[in-house]
Amino acid sequence: MEPAVSLAVCALLFLLWIRVKGLEFVIIHQRWVFVCLFLLPLSLIFDIYYSVRAWLVFRLSSAPRLHEQRVRDIQKQVREWREQGSKTFMCTGRPGWLTVSLRVGKYKKTHKNIMINLMDILEVDTKKQIVRVEPLVTMGQVTALLTSIGWTLPVLPELDDLTVGGLIMGTGIESSSHKYGLFQHICTAYELVLADGSFVRCTPSENSDLFYAVPWSCGTLGFLVTAEIRIVPAKKYVKLRFEPVRGLEAICDKFAQESQQPENHFVEGLLYSLEEAVIMTGVMTDEAEPSKLNNIGSYYKPWFFKHVENYLKTNREGLEYIPLRQYYHRHTRSIFWELQDIIPFGNNPIFRYLFGWMVPPKISLLKLTQGETLRKLYEQHHVVQDMLVPMKCLQQALHTFHNDVHVYPIWLCPFILPSQPGLVHPKGDETELYIDIGAYGMPRVKHFEARSCMRQLEKFVRSVHGFQMLYADCYMNREEFWEMFDGSLYHKLRKQLGCQDAFPEVYDKICKAARH
Repeated sequence: MEPAVSLAVCALLFLLWIRVKGLEFVIIHQRWVFVCLFLLPLSLIFDIYYSVRAWLVFRLSSAPRLHEQRVRDIQKQVREWREQGSKTFMCTGRPGWLTVSLRVGKYKKTHKNIMINLMDILEVDTKKQIVRVEPLVTMGQVTALLTSIGWTLPVLPELDDLTVGGLIMGTGIESSSHKYGLFQHICTAYELVLADGSFVRCTPSENSDLFYAVPWSCGTLGFLVTAEIRIVPAKKYVKLRFEPVRGLEAICDKFAQESQQPENHFVEGLLYSLEEAVIMTGVMTDEAEPSKLNNIGSYYKPWFFKHVENYLKTNREGLEYIPLRQYYHRHTRSIFWELQDIIPFGNNPIFRYLFGWMVPPKISLLKLTQGETLRKLYEQHHVVQDMLVPMKCLQQALHTFHNDVHVYPIWLCPFILPSQPGLVHPKGDETELYIDIGAYGMPRVKHFEARSCMRQLEKFVRSVHGFQMLYADCYMNREEFWEMFDGSLYHKLRKQLGCQDAFPEVYDKICKAARH
């Protein structure tokens, strides 16, 4: 009884403290208390529920039988919207806080919400090397299933909660993208419900204009209901090499060189200052040296970016074998390095051993509970941006990031960008090597002002024919936005498919004015 009484007393004191200080004060100034006591357990329950559900659905094969019925239901909702006079734009009925994007669009409150309950893996065809999935399937679901049967996606973006629909309608990238391109480039077919309620399938050879216009369109051409994605044979481990590099010119040269080596299955860099980085290259393998095996995904292990930093601090190269699924989600436990700002002691060994099995909190729950005051603080004093620039501009880009935001670590991920129609393609007619520069954290620039600093960064990215990932805050005006993205095919299809009265334009959906 004594432990129970002690726990009850502690809980009572905690509730009294909240009563005195106010819930908003606790959430803003002592957020780790709220996250550890409430969001971590709740996130664990969410994960268990969805994992069990996904496993049961796939094993019992109920999803394929229900899929067509669910698609017909979406068509019915769209037709009813038309019959009622098409008075407002349409959008998906998924709550904004459930998305991984930091933006919670206010359009959800004013647009017609179309309920889309499509979250299942429908089929794995190992002969055709295709997986057929619904749009709300997450990367966590995909890796759990595919790696268990010896397959994987050529490009498998990092965070567990990223959905297939979000990665197609927005974009996705991983350290294998220097071989395969962005997430859209491994997709072979999309199926959509259009503005008139009709169903359409598009591939590179069938309705090809729509196929190339869908990526980056943020759901403004139709409702995605199915995607077919390439799969490749998986191996058990990633043989990962760590190499510290010092000097900006040496970092850029080494990174560009490794990104062009065809034998590298994975290439990634973590920049810890303008002059210090660790460059990692990996290959898949079925064999591992037991003494060099590192289960980096285990809850008690150090956060991956901290583990990598040790190679820089000790100035030594390293070689490790990491289980494939753990490699794919190596940054998940620490949400790259964002969790250190939420739980400052999260990488402490004591915390990891006692509570690490509940980490990370769901990003969606963090958004849901952040409140207006905290949201404004984050907006003004926090940066979460991914900018895609040509590899040849890397050195200039890193100087710009250093001067404009000064956030470290910086994530470096190379990718090939094919010359294909659509919103995003190279300036010339040939495939070009690009790099994703990811900045996540609190800027250390003096007198940082989010709008002016971000507009300066966006201006640089436009000047080198780069692109801004659309999950993040966009400060461009309409003219600047369409200077960055090629809207020719997109606008043609919006007119052709009757989207102008059915869906907002992509700029109106992602610009700052759309932020809740």
